[in-house]
Amino acid sequence: MHLALVLYGDLDFISGGFLYDRRLVEHLRRRGVRVEVISLPWRIYPRGLLDNLSPALYRRLAGLTPDLLLQDELAHPSLFLVNRRLRPGKKLAAVVHHLRCDEPRASLLNRLYAQVEGRYLATLDACITNSRATLASVRRRCGRELPGVVAPPGIQEFPRLPGPAEIAARVREKGPRRLLFVGNVIPRKGLHLLVRALASLRAREWQLTVAGNLTLAPGYVRRLRQRLAAAGLASRVEFTGLLPAPELARHLARSHVLVVPSLYEGFGICYLEGMAFGLPAIGSEAGGAPEIITPGRDGFLVPPGEVAALAACLERLLTDDRLLLEMSLAARERFLAHPTWEESLEGAYRLLHSLADSP
Repeated sequence: MHLALVLYGDLDFISGGFLYDRRLVEHLRRRGVRVEVISLPWRIYPRGLLDNLSPALYRRLAGLTPDLLLQDELAHPSLFLVNRRLRPGKKLAAVVHHLRCDEPRASLLNRLYAQVEGRYLATLDACITNSRATLASVRRRCGRELPGVVAPPGIQEFPRLPGPAEIAARVREKGPRRLLFVGNVIPRKGLHLLVRALASLRAREWQLTVAGNLTLAPGYVRRLRQRLAAAGLASRVEFTGLLPAPELARHLARSHVLVVPSLYEGFGICYLEGMAFGLPAIGSEAGGAPEIITPGRDGFLVPPGEVAALAACLERLLTDDRLLLEMSLAARERFLAHPTWEESLEGAYRLLHSLADSP
C-alpha cells in the first residue's frame, strides 16, 4: 500500500497531535506501507482558506499517485474545497485530533469554523480519531456515519516508572505538594484558571511546575507572570519551557498531582503520562478527558472554566493524604490498562488498508 500524508509544517513539531502523526507513520511503515509525507506551509486561518484557489496546490495533490491520501485535519482550511476537486479520483481519509469548532470561543467565529470543517469532513471516505468524543463530533458535523476508528494515543516510553512502594513513599514525604502542568502555554490549556484556583487555596503549601512551550502565546505568558507576581505567588511557580523526555520524566517522578484544566482536549495524552508515574489527573469535562479520568478514582473532572470547582478538587488532594495515595495507585493502574501505541494504531492500519483495497 502506498499512502501520502498531507499536513501543515512537518512531523518534528512538538505537540501531542504531531507526536500522534509521527507514531502513526512509524507504525504504518513497520507494517510495510510506503508513506510519503507532503508538507504544506503553516497558515493563519484566512490565508489557509485562500489556498483553495491555488492552481499550484491542486496540481500538486492531483499529481500524487498513492492508493490513499491521508490528511491531518489541522490543515482543513487549505483543503476543504481542493478535496472536492480531488474526490472523483482520490480516496481521502483524515486524522482528526479535535475539531477547531469544538474549542471554546465567540459563537459567531465558531459557526464559521463549523461551516468550513463540516464541508471538509463531507469530502472524506474515512477518519481516524483519538477518542470516542472526537469521532462523535466528526460524525455530528458531517451529518453522516462516516466510517472511522478510534485509536487512542499511547504514551512515550520512559526508561523507568515508579512502583506502588515508591508512589506511597512520595505521598508520605513532608513539605509542599508538587503540582505539575504539562502542555503548550496557550489560553485553551487553562493555566490562567489554575493560577486563579491556586490563589484562592487555604490548603497546605504547594509548588507548581509548568512544563511546556512558552513561545506560542507570549502575551498570555506575560499576563500570567504578572498575575502571579500580583498575587505573591511567583516564587511558588516554575516555568521550565519545553523539556526533553528525560527531564520531563524527572518532574513527573517527583510530582504529586497533574493539573491541566483545558477548556477542551480532543484526548489529553498528558493525563496518561502523569498516570504512568502515579499522578492523579485533574482535567475538564469537555472533550476526551472523561475517557481517561474516572472522577473520584484516579483524578477529577471539572466543568470547563469553573475555577471554584477546580480549587475544591485541589483542596481535597492537598489536604487528604489517604485520598491522594488511593488515587495515585489507581492512576498507575489506569495507565497499565491502557493500550500501547502498537495495539492502538493497528486499528488505524486495518481501516486504511481496507479503504485502499476497496473499489
